[in-house]
Amino acid sequence: MSSRRNSIEGKLPFTSATRHFAALTGDAAARLAMVSGEIALILDADGRIVDVSADPREFPEAGSWVGREWLDTVTIESRPKVMEMLAGMRKGVTQHWRQVNLLSGEGDIPVRFVTVSLGAGGQGCIAIGRDMRDEAALQQRLLQAQQSLERDYIRLRQIEARYRLLFEQSVEPVLIVDADGFRIREANQAAHRAFHSRPGSLQGGKLTALFANAAREHIIAFLGSAMVSHGLQPLDAALAHDGEKVQISASGFRERGGQFILVRLSSPVGAARPDAGVTVRVIEAMPDAFVLTDAAMIIREANAAFVELVAAASAEQLRGQPLGDYVGRPGIDLDLIEGQLTKHDSARNVVTVVGASDGFEGEPVELSAVRTGSEQICYGFVIRPIGRRLRDLPTTSDSPRSVEQLTELVGRMSLRDIVRESTDLIERLCIEAALEYTSNNRASAAEILGLSRQSLYSKLHRYGLGNMADAED
Repeated sequence: MSSRRNSIEGKLPFTSATRHFAALTGDAAARLAMVSGEIALILDADGRIVDVSADPREFPEAGSWVGREWLDTVTIESRPKVMEMLAGMRKGVTQHWRQVNLLSGEGDIPVRFVTVSLGAGGQGCIAIGRDMRDEAALQQRLLQAQQSLERDYIRLRQIEARYRLLFEQSVEPVLIVDADGFRIREANQAAHRAFHSRPGSLQGGKLTALFANAAREHIIAFLGSAMVSHGLQPLDAALAHDGEKVQISASGFRERGGQFILVRLSSPVGAARPDAGVTVRVIEAMPDAFVLTDAAMIIREANAAFVELVAAASAEQLRGQPLGDYVGRPGIDLDLIEGQLTKHDSARNVVTVVGASDGFEGEPVELSAVRTGSEQICYGFVIRPIGRRLRDLPTTSDSPRSVEQLTELVGRMSLRDIVRESTDLIERLCIEAALEYTSNNRASAAEILGLSRQSLYSKLHRYGLGNMADAED
């Protein structure tokens, strides 16, 4: 691409060029050409290089160009530019700087050239070049920075689009409020419905004006506390238009040097439990732990027994937390229970643990669960501690007497212990079958079992089967 910058076109000429440059010697002209650029080529009328001046550290192959055509030292894409400069030099046309790429073993070298005729009569010209590698590297870094900014901008736009979708589709009323004057900056559709307002009419209004006069001072104090502390208990307040009670939750944040408050509205706890809700009161008072979760196993409600079982401070602390943080071995129990609920809509008497951690195996519990709903799926869990029951069981060395008793050991014993118990069960069943087959003849039973009589006697004593066979002579 041609460039008029640094060309002689449009510039004021010297007023006494002849007087100033009449005494210019060949050495002075050579030095002038050398300081004008990083490389200088002396060309004849045919465009052949007859001499060259360049720094060999920057242009290591420049010395081999003498005697070659200038066209042969540039890339294919740069040859039309060289031909245009040579043609313009022959016609005496004013030259402009043109960028060409010189061939090199270390890669193409971008150089900006301008040609200056050495006189009339076809005496050739001099091509003065300025190295553009530093400028090209700077342009490359600028391009990379611009591409990085564009990627960041696209990512921010995508994040903003997802935020907008989540903000507008939320069923919970949410408002963004300015912390200085409590004016509403943004409000989602659910907030407009809660205040019976037209879409977009809440922006710019004061939040406190939407509530009853008696509640406004409490709301101002509550919002002020939200900017300096976290974990505030929600505030109950009455709406201005119908006096309906709502619960306000708030949390402060900073953005671009400003302070804002995220305000969420919900129904009061008492409103979720109607006077006729005897079932709710029974669940809250029942001795067994009860917890309600959504389809993602996120806790929505929990009774006092569950709060005590997991050693939490309150049910409010548990809401919004994954059930897997408190119940089951990580990645095992709840996945299996969820599979049963998906297939059968219920799970009964599943043995699991509560409070398992790296250094603690957890307290054994028995869990039953049910799955309800089709569009909005919920899970209900009833959990009963069984650690005391297991400790109160009498210790005995007797093996399980049936396959049903053996399968009941799953969840209470390790696989290795269950395999050992199953081996004893199979051995005892085989001995009982052999005694029944031989009419309690121990010698014949030992023979068909492939055991010695002494080994059979030992196993009979071990399994308590001595009273099942008559003593032999």
